[in-house]
Amino acid sequence: MKKLIALALVAFLGLSSAMAQQVDLRRKINVSGTAETEVTPDIIYIGISLKEYLNGKKKVDITELEKQLYAAVQKAGIAKENLTISNLSSWNYATEKKKNPDFLASKQYRLKVSDLNKFNAILESIDAKGIANTNIESYDYSKIETLKKELKIKALLAAKEKAAYMVEALGDKLGGVIEIQDGGDNVIQPVYRNYAMKAEMADAAGAPEIDFKKIKLNFTVNAIFEIK
Repeated sequence: MKKLIALALVAFLGLSSAMAQQVDLRRKINVSGTAETEVTPDIIYIGISLKEYLNGKKKVDITELEKQLYAAVQKAGIAKENLTISNLSSWNYATEKKKNPDFLASKQYRLKVSDLNKFNAILESIDAKGIANTNIESYDYSKIETLKKELKIKALLAAKEKAAYMVEALGDKLGGVIEIQDGGDNVIQPVYRNYAMKAEMADAAGAPEIDFKKIKLNFTVNAIFEIK
């Protein structure tokens, strides 16, 4: 019986020692660092809707409006593959024309631009009465992934700098990093005001104003450093 008690005691002491060794007794500091910036979108997809209209008794055909659009895109120096048809409501044009002589065909296009000023110039080159409406569909920044990496590195270095001056203020020195936690991506996309240029507004001078806003990126990194 005494031997069993002794063995149990040895086992208990051994387990306690092992648990003690697993406890991290290092002095630590837990800090966070942030980095942020703003960039102008350089990939912008714009929806353009053209529609036939009556100029007195004469109908301005969709093909004429389309020619104006393609010519304006070419003049702006935009590659032709950046302009595509996204929707076609005149696919049954011949049938509808027989049923209804006053049928007005329309087409929707998707234009990819890197400069909204070019888009304004394009609109000014198209018959305003033939523009049903336009809207910004989506936008992006071509180097956003590279920028994310750079900002997270800056956030981590900011955390280290913060930890260093806090520790040094107490007369200690900052040791190596123990743990790093990514605070996640925080990308705030700009909200553009949808704008339209309808036939009844065609007498207004110039192309519509476009709210030009930037993409905001903000990143936080949490880090734990050892205090020497």
